[in-house]
Amino acid sequence: MPAIQSILGIETSCDETAAAVVLRHPDGRGEIVSNVVLSQLEEHSAYGGVVPEIAARAHVEALDSLIAEALLQSGKTLGALDAIAATAGPGLIGGLIVGLMTGKAIARACDKPLFAVNHLEGHALTARLTDQLSFPYLMLLVSGGHTQLILVRGVGDYERWGTTIDDALGEAFDKTAKLLGLPYPGGPAVERAALSGNPKRFVFPRPLVGETRLDFSFSGLKTAVRQAATSIEPVTEADVADICASFQNAVSRTLKDRIGRGLERFSAEFPAEKARALVVAGGVAANRELRQTLSDLCAAKGFRFVAPPHALCTDNAAMIAWAGLERLAAGLSPDGFDTQPRSRWPLDQKAETLIGYGKRGAKA
Repeated sequence: MPAIQSILGIETSCDETAAAVVLRHPDGRGEIVSNVVLSQLEEHSAYGGVVPEIAARAHVEALDSLIAEALLQSGKTLGALDAIAATAGPGLIGGLIVGLMTGKAIARACDKPLFAVNHLEGHALTARLTDQLSFPYLMLLVSGGHTQLILVRGVGDYERWGTTIDDALGEAFDKTAKLLGLPYPGGPAVERAALSGNPKRFVFPRPLVGETRLDFSFSGLKTAVRQAATSIEPVTEADVADICASFQNAVSRTLKDRIGRGLERFSAEFPAEKARALVVAGGVAANRELRQTLSDLCAAKGFRFVAPPHALCTDNAAMIAWAGLERLAAGLSPDGFDTQPRSRWPLDQKAETLIGYGKRGAKA
């Protein structure tokens, strides 16, 4: 029987420094034996966003100790591992350099294969780690840097069906929060405020709803929020709650339309596929209203709704390690030590580049 494979994963694409050790059992089942994440939230909160130079410096200071902690928790030594995986993009170039160079150094010193992982592929394959999902399936990636609907055919085989033509959804949440004087990060702050708000007080636009193409747009929605806030200045706490609830409702209805059309396309292209599934990943996937909307939509369309645990939706090294294990199991060649980090790196290399898509430095 084949042996259990183990790999060290390293993630430094934005403002979380992370290291993890993940196992792959002979039956294909994954097991996270350590997953250490150090958030830099306090370092960046005063600036209302991630400062690349601060992030890179923090990665340098913390990464070695996090790797040591991940190994200690796993009971593994570097010599006992089968491979090393490190995020090579997309993301903040300074942070990517730190993580990838560290991964290269360890792989070289221990004579282990190196897998330079696309951060987005880590998100795309996480559902196979948590739920042993089979190919093909749809993935909605919603984060500070990306809003994409992707067909996941197999390891290394991705087709982008829709993307934002301007702002990512996470960015829209962050900018709405900043406009209303709410703390960073904006997504959780808007969600908390919306709990006590009236979602019907303001009628905000639902961009691209009704269109056949599966793209997204959120810049007009942000503009409408600003205009609503300006028209009733000075805004009260109740006003803020109502605006947040109305904003979140507009986003929810927009996703229902966009993703609903995507599910219909999947059913048409894969009529024989019985185990149809939609995976939602990325930091915005933690929003409970959006999850419920998508869960209800999937139930109505005959799809399984898969949302990995919150800790595996946001940036983490377990997903990077798992992506490396998936590539190793698929027989894909390791990456050379001349591999360079990439601040932009779309999963679908054939997809048309759109204005605003994959913004440099945005959080993935």
